[in-house]
Amino acid sequence: MTGISGKTAARPGKRRFKAIEALKDFSFSLPALIVLITFIYYPLANSFYLSFTNWNMTKPVKKMVGFKNYDWLLSNEMFYKVLGITFTYTILDVILTLGIGLLLALLFNSLSRLFNFMRAIIFMPHYISMVIVSMVFLWIFNGQYGFANEVLKVLGMEPVMWLQNPKTALGVLLAVSVWKGVGFAMIIFIAGLRGIPLEYYEASSIDGATKWTQFWRITLPLLSPITLFLVITNFISSMQVFQSVDVMTNGGPLEATKVMVYWIYTMAFTEFRTGRASALVIIFFIIIIVLTTVQLYVSKKKVHYEG
Repeated sequence: MTGISGKTAARPGKRRFKAIEALKDFSFSLPALIVLITFIYYPLANSFYLSFTNWNMTKPVKKMVGFKNYDWLLSNEMFYKVLGITFTYTILDVILTLGIGLLLALLFNSLSRLFNFMRAIIFMPHYISMVIVSMVFLWIFNGQYGFANEVLKVLGMEPVMWLQNPKTALGVLLAVSVWKGVGFAMIIFIAGLRGIPLEYYEASSIDGATKWTQFWRITLPLLSPITLFLVITNFISSMQVFQSVDVMTNGGPLEATKVMVYWIYTMAFTEFRTGRASALVIIFFIIIIVLTTVQLYVSKKKVHYEG
């Protein structure tokens, strides 16, 4: 009887101990949870609510209008034009950043002082504010006295109004993003390259594989998890490009660089159409979530995890 009652008494104590430990674990995550609720979940929920109103930020009254904001956006040609510009920018940015980053990783994947210095120089722009980078490139591609046109003059070519020409303005924004982000991609790829066992290359060399074959059959497949990580993170950040557009082009010329986040900004804080801007936020959020999920689903069969 004593043994049975001892076991029975021990159970509530054990449960209480587990509850206290769970509460401790939760307390450690509570600060991060508060930040997420305050700056992400609440604004998103509030945007969802505002998307069904005609609030214009100048009046306290928020009249419910149902799905009119969504209907207006989805039937507006500007929505599809801006979405197309955003997709074009994103696809080119991801391809160029990852392609050049992988190339630099292959070139500088060596333990030497010179290569360490070169990696540091290439990676340095990652820590520079996008506003500062945009200001520098704004001077470089200035149509009158910019460095890019000075180079063209030396080569005997006519100067180009880079940021005033709809055909070149988006390319300048891509140059800014690639220059700033390629160093991070390079460092991540180098970490992946150094994680590939040398035995794979030695065994393939014995079998007569060339360097090109090793790259396609060993290096790229084993880098696929890292490549997937970089594709998704770069895709999300590129879709949300704003600062360089705001500093350099203001969505121009002729709306050639009017990307989605900049349109949301102007719609909310210039036109004061907060309801429509909130609806656009929700639509854009859904697009990013869906495309990211598709990328993860498609990559399941193509990503190789060693071991």
